[in-house]
Amino acid sequence: MFTENNENVLFYQKEPKNIDGKYQRCNYIHPLWGIDGTVLTEDFPADHLHHRGIFWAWHQVWIGDKRIGDPWEIKDFVQQVTDIEYAAKAGGAAELKTEVEWKSPLWKINGEIVPYLKENAKITIHPKSGNYRKIDFEIHLLALAENLTLGGSQDEKGYSGFSVRMVLPENVTFLGPEGEITPENTAVKSTGYVNVSGSVGKNESSGGIVIFDNHENPGYPQAWILRKRNSMQNAAYPGNTLVSVSIQKPMILKYSLLVYSGKMSDKNIQKIIK
Repeated sequence: MFTENNENVLFYQKEPKNIDGKYQRCNYIHPLWGIDGTVLTEDFPADHLHHRGIFWAWHQVWIGDKRIGDPWEIKDFVQQVTDIEYAAKAGGAAELKTEVEWKSPLWKINGEIVPYLKENAKITIHPKSGNYRKIDFEIHLLALAENLTLGGSQDEKGYSGFSVRMVLPENVTFLGPEGEITPENTAVKSTGYVNVSGSVGKNESSGGIVIFDNHENPGYPQAWILRKRNSMQNAAYPGNTLVSVSIQKPMILKYSLLVYSGKMSDKNIQKIIK
């Protein structure tokens, strides 16, 4: 649990958690609290029980020509948090570093389930400034098995990668640098960020979350799968294709969240993200 001046900020789920023995998960953030203390994320939502707060996952994991699980839907997928480190940084920021092993009952060596990927993540939580707080994510994925590939759902949607399962109000809107974005069944384009806003605060006051796709990311600008109801918001990478994960040099993915109350204009967003 991270707090600032006795106000809740976010909770990192280290220990495995399930519902009725199913959909066991860890290594994600929930709750994420808004500036006014309102919970902005959902876990085990009835419409998609595998969704979990702020998470990053892929539908396809292959080692060679063998498919070994579906981390997105938490099928044949086990994560174990093997190390966690907290540090206070200059300027009042907090830094959370995690090491996580990915495993599957479908991947064994000499009859023993062994990890096939090591994930190292760094989550930097900046102090509140005015009506917003910025949170940075840097995710490193290093294969522990040769010929490992990751991919999204094998359909035209291509769900894959960094996702935010938000509480969505009736008046939710989506804005990018080019203006209003209309969600579609398939991925849409917005260069750099998507601002998801609406009556998410106390007493239906305005607020939202800006989700940033870092310009250093592979596939930048990444496509976005956006939903007004019963789903998550996804910076989709690599979509429905497969990408290789090296055993020598990690794949690095960077994203940021800007949690805010009231309004957040494009002009202010551009200032904050620089």
